[in-house]
Amino acid sequence: MFEIFDTYPWLLPVVIFFGRICDVTLGTLRIIFVSKGERYKAPIVGFFEVFIWVVIISQVFSHASSLIHYVSYAAGYASGNYVGILVENKIAFGYILFRVYAKNDGHELKQELSNNGFGSTFVRGEGAISEVDIIETVVSRKSYQKVVEIIEKFDPKAFYLVEDIRSKQKGVFAMTSAGGFPRPGK
Repeated sequence: MFEIFDTYPWLLPVVIFFGRICDVTLGTLRIIFVSKGERYKAPIVGFFEVFIWVVIISQVFSHASSLIHYVSYAAGYASGNYVGILVENKIAFGYILFRVYAKNDGHELKQELSNNGFGSTFVRGEGAISEVDIIETVVSRKSYQKVVEIIEKFDPKAFYLVEDIRSKQKGVFAMTSAGGFPRPGK
């Protein structure tokens, strides 16, 4: 099956390197799907991850006397971690919670978020020094930069936290109805 590597021995380290990038990247995605409760996506991705790994590791072991194969394997693993993070950031799967603690009038931020299609909740709180307005909004990870821009426009020195959330339901989210208005979540 792998006779091509006997003909072109330089090709095997390249295949090991890129195969490792693929399987580690898929492993990163699988972990994300597991953590988000995606019970149908995680096993499918896991199947391809392990299939690629088995093929690659069998080639490494069958050429166990070659240091270049080990180096290709390790370099592919390291590169796969990097590529996996890039891919994960690009797909931005899931939702995040922004919690903003504002000394300024939080109603303005709540209104600005609403004007941009983001549902939010306003609560008055007591901080260490003074009263604060607390504004919370749940958005898709793809909306992260837009929400940061809105917050920084409202108050460049605003203190806010961003938390990853596993799931959401029954609220006003940045999904829009046919008329372009925010619609309630399911």
